[in-house]
Amino acid sequence: MASPTAGEKTTHLHFYMHDAYGGENPTAMKIVSGPTTDGPGPRHFGDVVAFDNKVTAGPDAAASALVGRAQGFAVRTSAGGKVSELNMTVVMEEGEYRGSSVTILGRVDLSLPVREIPVVGGTGQFRLARGYAFTQSSDYDLATGGTVEIDVHLVHN
Repeated sequence: MASPTAGEKTTHLHFYMHDAYGGENPTAMKIVSGPTTDGPGPRHFGDVVAFDNKVTAGPDAAASALVGRAQGFAVRTSAGGKVSELNMTVVMEEGEYRGSSVTILGRVDLSLPVREIPVVGGTGQFRLARGYAFTQSSDYDLATGGTVEIDVHLVHN
């Protein structure tokens, strides 16, 4: 990551995103189906998924403190549906960063155990943010959802 210039700060955020496809209270859903099915599985080239997921301080969605919401969409951009273009804003709803947000935008290859995605902006305490995020799935299934651990490294005003 680039070194901060005069007046800039660095911040490291660590949290867990929980998404659920289906059930009584889905937080993620396919809103557009791609024109073809390119193999087995729940996601295919051209699918568009929208989400409004809970973000918590720990991996247990029920027992961990709420941090905020991850809201956005992903477009499946590869044959087989394992690669997406992600547009996600994490809105902080609790704690010292309440009211601030971070926007993450880039390619996500779910076949990799750890993915790196650019941070392209932010608001509030993260105004003019730049940096990167590492994501790693645990107990994750493309059909039902699961938990994604997110480490965000920022330089901002």
